[in-house]
Amino acid sequence: MLKDEKAVVVFSGGQDSTTCLFWALKQFKEVEVVTFDYNQRHSLEIECAKNIANELGVRHHILDMSLLNQLAPNALTRNDIEVKEGEDGELPSTFVPGRNLLFISFAGVLASQVGAKHLVTGVCETDFSGYPDCRDIFIKSLNVTLNLSMDTEFVIHTPLMWLDKAETWQLADELDALEFVREKTLTCYNGIIADGCGECPSCLLRKKGLEKYLSTREAL
Repeated sequence: MLKDEKAVVVFSGGQDSTTCLFWALKQFKEVEVVTFDYNQRHSLEIECAKNIANELGVRHHILDMSLLNQLAPNALTRNDIEVKEGEDGELPSTFVPGRNLLFISFAGVLASQVGAKHLVTGVCETDFSGYPDCRDIFIKSLNVTLNLSMDTEFVIHTPLMWLDKAETWQLADELDALEFVREKTLTCYNGIIADGCGECPSCLLRKKGLEKYLSTREAL
């Protein structure tokens, strides 16, 4: 039974990872979270993650991943690179090469030290902007690789993998966390908590999903 086991949630303090945290708290006996500091554009992301972990009473690990900033210049690590959608089949400027590969791998190392065999991540192939490291096939491949590399039996959970943003809001609501997620998470590429700037791609996706879910809920 999962209720008797322990999980580590890859946690940014955003909508998706916070929804996954609430999901994990319902599924597992013990939950810890890990946030990665890669000198991202908005250090407020880390403060937001700290505050949420503290409020929910979960142990919070912050790991230094500044090397990723050196390796992968992009709109999330450089102020002089514009946040924009991909054009002509290109990836968005917010894609950080290797991010989920490194984050989940290091989360696995941490999990092995704290006695957890479950890893939870908010990656999603439905509203994923084309990021290759959000695909289900990548997660399954990485799960096998992690288990082989450490001779263990990790299970990577992706509660949002096949949900669009409206369904992610629905899941938060079902977990009695919709208002918490709406008011206390940071998804905005411009570093504004809650509903954000309302203009960046991340805010537009979040807002569209929320409006769709709320209109559906009102119709019931």
